[in-house]
Amino acid sequence: MAGTLQRKRHRPTDGNPLGVRPAAAGTLLGFAWEYLEEQRVLQRTPAAVLHKAKSLKVFFRWADERGLSRPQEVTRPMLERYQRHLFYFRKGNGKPLSVRTQHAHLCVLRLYFRWLMRGGHLDANPASELLLPRLPRRLPVAVLSAEEAEAVLAQPDVAKPDGLRDRAMLELLYSTGLRRSELSSLKLFDVDASRGTVWVRLGKGRKDRVVPVGERALAWVQKYVDEVRPKFALARDDGFLFIGDAGEYLVPDYFSQLVRHYLEAAGIEKPGSCHLFRHTMATAMLDGGADVRFVQEMLGHVSLATTQIYTHVSIEKLKAVHAATHPAARLVRSTAGTATSDAEKLALLEQLETDAGDELES
Repeated sequence: MAGTLQRKRHRPTDGNPLGVRPAAAGTLLGFAWEYLEEQRVLQRTPAAVLHKAKSLKVFFRWADERGLSRPQEVTRPMLERYQRHLFYFRKGNGKPLSVRTQHAHLCVLRLYFRWLMRGGHLDANPASELLLPRLPRRLPVAVLSAEEAEAVLAQPDVAKPDGLRDRAMLELLYSTGLRRSELSSLKLFDVDASRGTVWVRLGKGRKDRVVPVGERALAWVQKYVDEVRPKFALARDDGFLFIGDAGEYLVPDYFSQLVRHYLEAAGIEKPGSCHLFRHTMATAMLDGGADVRFVQEMLGHVSLATTQIYTHVSIEKLKAVHAATHPAARLVRSTAGTATSDAEKLALLEQLETDAGDELES
């Protein structure tokens, strides 16, 4: 099955992130080459450079259709027209661009024009006053139940080499909640079985972190490393943990296709692929009583607010506490409950009073 999926031997940002020939000096496209080169020099991640290149290409295509080729020809009203274009644009399937995609494209433009002004190529930044769309604060679209996750894990045919590799990959994804780019970049010795950890090198924001991994996932990874990987790595071996049957590096998109295939094989119609397992891991840990700060560390979130979206999904534990403690939660009230000290009650009431005051002031 895996052989039918699209695979690439090189990283997606190798060579030419813009995907076009270098343009004449002084043009929007010509300056973009310099801008992206500086981003690489500043050690921005390959994924970040590729993201900026893609966003710039979208704008350059729009500008070229309107005869705009030089930065000096771009004004704020033109950028506002481009913003409306993004809002009304429809993809091939008839769906609009998401608010996050629109926001991302405009953020890249603001950075690009700020770079042009800082370099003395513009006297003023036409994007500096551009108002960005408000980002919705959304919960994860879906998470897998424990039964659904196990059903997906059981799909690979472990009697086949690529099936054993895929089972190890799925187990590791479920156990650690790694991003697909982090999974793709794992090196062979980043998994430390003796310590029960995975070293994530240069994760999002170019930050390293060490995360725990379960014994079951470690067992499957070790079985893959012992029995399958040596057969795949017959030629050049760059040291990546998960590789193709010819020893090639597997790009993140390949892992998404792979997970999507196994979800469909398990009869699960929930949207998502690799990130669905990330959501599932976080929610399962919170349902099990994990402190949100530890889950934050697992996920590699800089801000606790980013992790807290999962606390909204983790509703089962809150429902259980509500049913056990709220006097009107059940038809017949139970007298059983967990004792709470007077000091704890006082602290809670004080916090509620503070919250009420904050709400009135906002």
